[in-house]
Amino acid sequence: MSNVWGGVLLLLLWGLLNLWPLGPVQGALLISRYDATTQETEGAIRSIQVFSALAIMVEVHSVTVHCTVASRFAHTVMTSSALNKANSSQEIFFEVELPKTAFITNFTMEIEGQIYVGVVNEKEKAKKQYEKAVSTGQTAGLVKASGRKMEKFAVSVNIAAKSNVTFILTYEELLQRKFGQYEILTRINPKQLVQNFQIVADIYEPQGISFVDAHGTFLSNELLPLVEKTVTDNKAHISFSPTLDQQRKCPECDGSLIDGDFIIKYDVKRASGLGDFQIVNGYFVHFFAPPDLPRVRKNVVFVIDRSGSMSGNKMTQTRQALKSILSDLHQEDYFGIIIFDSEIIPWKQSLTKATEENLAEAINYVQGIRERGVTNINDAVMTAINMLYTDRRENKLSERSVDMIILLTDGMPNDGEQFLPRIQQNVREAIGNNMSLFCLGFGDDVDYSFLDVMAKQNNGVARRIYQASDATLQLQGFYDEVASPLLSAVDLRYPDNTVESLTTHHFSQLFNGSEIVVAGRVSDNDMDNFLVEVFANGYEQDFQVQGQASVTDWDVIYPEKDYIFGDFTERLWAYLTIQQLLETSKSGPPEGKSNATAKALEMSLKYSFVTPLTSMVVTKPETEDGPSGPLIADKLTEGRTAGEAGRRTQLSLDGDPHFMIELPEREDALCFNINDSPGTIFNLVKDHSIGLLVNGQTIGDKMVAPDGKINTYFGRLGVVHQTLGVRLEVTTEYITLSQDRQQVKLLWSDQSSLKGPSVDLLLTKGRSLTVTLRDSVKFVILLHKVWKMHPYHQDYLGFYTLDSHLLSPSVHGLLGQFYHGIGFEVGDLRPGEVPEKPDATMYVKGHQLNVTRGWQRDFRKDLKNGENVPCWFVHSNGTGLIDGSAEDYIVSGLFKTV
Repeated sequence: MSNVWGGVLLLLLWGLLNLWPLGPVQGALLISRYDATTQETEGAIRSIQVFSALAIMVEVHSVTVHCTVASRFAHTVMTSSALNKANSSQEIFFEVELPKTAFITNFTMEIEGQIYVGVVNEKEKAKKQYEKAVSTGQTAGLVKASGRKMEKFAVSVNIAAKSNVTFILTYEELLQRKFGQYEILTRINPKQLVQNFQIVADIYEPQGISFVDAHGTFLSNELLPLVEKTVTDNKAHISFSPTLDQQRKCPECDGSLIDGDFIIKYDVKRASGLGDFQIVNGYFVHFFAPPDLPRVRKNVVFVIDRSGSMSGNKMTQTRQALKSILSDLHQEDYFGIIIFDSEIIPWKQSLTKATEENLAEAINYVQGIRERGVTNINDAVMTAINMLYTDRRENKLSERSVDMIILLTDGMPNDGEQFLPRIQQNVREAIGNNMSLFCLGFGDDVDYSFLDVMAKQNNGVARRIYQASDATLQLQGFYDEVASPLLSAVDLRYPDNTVESLTTHHFSQLFNGSEIVVAGRVSDNDMDNFLVEVFANGYEQDFQVQGQASVTDWDVIYPEKDYIFGDFTERLWAYLTIQQLLETSKSGPPEGKSNATAKALEMSLKYSFVTPLTSMVVTKPETEDGPSGPLIADKLTEGRTAGEAGRRTQLSLDGDPHFMIELPEREDALCFNINDSPGTIFNLVKDHSIGLLVNGQTIGDKMVAPDGKINTYFGRLGVVHQTLGVRLEVTTEYITLSQDRQQVKLLWSDQSSLKGPSVDLLLTKGRSLTVTLRDSVKFVILLHKVWKMHPYHQDYLGFYTLDSHLLSPSVHGLLGQFYHGIGFEVGDLRPGEVPEKPDATMYVKGHQLNVTRGWQRDFRKDLKNGENVPCWFVHSNGTGLIDGSAEDYIVSGLFKTV
């Protein structure tokens, strides 16, 4: 196979952020969707981006995106074709960015008349292909990158000279109504001229379309007429199709004018009463969002984390957002403020009416909040719950009002109750389904899945607030979504003997600008007895409406049947059912979780949806070099399952020496090497709050190798825990534990277990030492034995953390600074020096770094061979990723801090 890097075609479908090229990979494509527990997508957000080829010998001659929306259910097909004009084979890349709520349903490649079609399998079965390829030494890659709201995957194919390739990708999702509209946002940034470029949206809404707006940030007076919009009562067609000349920045240049956002917004007509009810091919969908309802009074308690990790811009932005939010409260609302660190401090002991005087006082109070201390989430939320219950008992709050708590935190609980499932249980039992809890996770250090599950268990939702300049707007935007409840305890009822397999049909609230969607299967086609009832609590009285379902005849309204992309009502029902089953599998009662997972998997396979439980495998053509390993292109998680300590950020150092930061919540890892002279002692972990110190000393090879390189490894580790009075020294020959003026010395040839009041040691003969420090950290030290007669290398140590959630937010060191995660974005993927290891640009800690996709070995499961872990490698001793430089972490002694 030729290694010439030809043109690169990148098609980024329906995303929000810029995306970039990938390095070369071969084999089978495994498209996986990991669990995205957040609901970040603002409406139905979409974008496409086309990047210029790296060489003119690959010609992109068409890019078409066609989105068909039938009753809010969007079916998107993206087709792209390219021609290799060169006299040698070229590598062509296809990269896709999807909204986290979308399910891929098909991916097809057509190469010179040969069609390669994706097949959806259970995730674990499909993934074995990848693991087998890695274990047998075949070429394999794991390419991942993530923006704020989107998830990406990519595939490359090697195209013979003068050959064509066509990519076709299909995915589906139910559009979400927010702020009274559905939104389709297309970010266009071709950076090259495309012969046939077209974006088309066809919207079919038998309920009637109330408005459609289409505009673009880049639309000049010359480009504005190219946006074609045709709207009838129940159909809209929008297209944008510039010619090559219309795309040009100037008559003689190849630069493109097309650079910005293309936005479509629309809503449907809404009659009062039952809402819109549709039945097609035995499946029904019910959209409920009655207009002109008065807002219900609300009682809201803001629970604000002011721990030390909220220092700086986080707290500044929180104060700004709270000031704006408090100003928007209605005079009939009641509110409370609780700030917390290790202490729980209510502004007032009960809720306060939102009068001008009270709001002014509250805003003044908020401006004085200063960060300090640690994080006691359990007691803070329990205080808010008790405050609402007390005011209810004392009749201080309107009977017809809704109670809600909005929790904002940026960290893990490290004071008071710290076991996450216990916190969730305490909150769930205390709330008792009588109020709603909304959780906002600020930044990357927060355990988002813990918050997400806790919110969903209590009639609320969670959102991640990204640490960026617009964090204040993110906070304000979330509050605006829940600021105006219209109904509470909404119950939609259908004839028991007529429908089955209903999706969720009881909702805690209906907010202004949103919509309730229920779907099900019709078991009786006799619509004469299909009675629909809706019961809820309204502003002044109960809301109750009932009536006969009026069924839309799609064939009459749309005789041309252009809307058809399969049985859309059935697929809408399946999509909604799977989404809700996946939520139940995480936040539902224990007895129902396994059943929900099994049912969601069954339906994902039946309807060919790429969900968190399935993967799509696309077999790629063999090259003249023969078959090669697969590529897994994953959709990343927003957070991890609550209570899974094994999936926390994992830190390790091993080899010569390799540092690795595994981030399970992103299904990704970062790595870097530290190169220095033998005998150097580095600080690895330092946590002054609890008195923990871990240092490591490097050793070198026995002699200089013929190439002149001297490898260094860690040969000696020192651990001090001042609070526990523990001092541990580990070398490649022995282990010495000192505590309370007593000392125990073990040899690596021993097999022993020591349990003490403050520390446990488990020594596996000649292999590993597991150290558990009470209420602090658990780690494993591995002994790598090298053949004694080896001319250069000698025995060395590896260090792996297992559980670190009890470390304080101030923990630092070469490894310690990453214990609570790290925020970064990766893009501009491009060819590297090695074809299987593409380079990319990483944005981290305000720096822009060149990184390389590679692998490091994790030896915990296989001490001899290790397990390949894909990671983004940061060059130059981790410069830009670590705080300061590597020299800043050099200390004078194994148990010294300086």
